[in-house]
Amino acid sequence: MSHHTYKLIELTGSSPEGMQQAIENAIAKASETVHNMRWFEVTETRGHLEQGKVAHWQVSLKVGFTLD
Repeated sequence: MSHHTYKLIELTGSSPEGMQQAIENAIAKASETVHNMRWFEVTETRGHLEQGKVAHWQVSLKVGFTLD
């Protein structure tokens, strides 16, 4: 097993479709410039309400990636 050093970043993704889509949006955007992402941890979930219904989701994550 090789030794890795990880760096953590914090992201917040959003979506009107749901929590999973908010997570996937954040990871997809980060993957445009951050490479070697290995794992994520959801740290916070929020939502926006309109007329008594969930209208929008925001999910904050910690993402770990290996350094080159």
